[in-house]
Amino acid sequence: MAILVNRESRVICQGITGRNGTFHSIACRDYGTNMVGGVTPGKKGTFVDGIPVFNTVEEAVLETGANVSLIFIPAAHAKDPILEAVDAGIKVIVCITEGIPPLDTASALYTVKQKGSVLIGPNTPGIISPTEKCKVGIMPGYIHTPGPVGVISRSGTLTYEVVDQLTKAGMGQSTCLGLGGDPVVGLSFVDCLKMFKDDPKTEAVVLIGEIGGSAEEQASEYIKGEFRKPVVAYVAGKLAPPGKRMGHAGAIISGGSGTAQGKIEALTRAGVTVVENLTKVGQAVRDILL
Repeated sequence: MAILVNRESRVICQGITGRNGTFHSIACRDYGTNMVGGVTPGKKGTFVDGIPVFNTVEEAVLETGANVSLIFIPAAHAKDPILEAVDAGIKVIVCITEGIPPLDTASALYTVKQKGSVLIGPNTPGIISPTEKCKVGIMPGYIHTPGPVGVISRSGTLTYEVVDQLTKAGMGQSTCLGLGGDPVVGLSFVDCLKMFKDDPKTEAVVLIGEIGGSAEEQASEYIKGEFRKPVVAYVAGKLAPPGKRMGHAGAIISGGSGTAQGKIEALTRAGVTVVENLTKVGQAVRDILL
């Protein structure tokens, strides 16, 4: 099984006629995703490699039954497409865009939650379910293979490294998703852990964290209290100095909080297997499951 997306998902891309929207929509479709359409105002009636384009999300939903949206819209204008998707009834929204103003994201997220939708991102590589052959995002599909390991990450690049390790270790994945690297994002570690808890096909979870914020500490509390499946974690940024942003806008230690060491200690207290060498994550999962 999978969480959030599966082979029945009907996916559209907002911004499909842009360079990135076109490239990744075709890649998602070729992976096996049911790409039913795209949205670019003024382009209705055209096609992107056979994928029909609509003027609005509402039109796309009415004509295709779409329930998942992939967003490639510049940061300054990305808030409105998120709200448009919510208003049209889209339940899973994947926003790849990086650097959306935090107040825009926070405002959009309030509406997303009010309407019962889910926002993955912004600044996310997306979500992929190898078990269901559904990819909504920019991750390289060929490194993923079906299996029992769920992956949740704050870093796209580190996700690819860990997934490649898992695959080479014979540990396939149920669903892999990136939470996003901006200061304000939609889904949290805890949200995803709750879903993996209820997924009978997910036997273990890999959690990839980084400095900044308190998402890992919150995950630790949830794992300690309610999550009974094994968790392997890696936290990036152990050598980062306070006040220095490391890669993502959300990856910054401020006021003495959000340090890698603090996160590692919280996860360890929760019974998580914390791997301090990134190259050992795949083997750690294998050792637990086999």
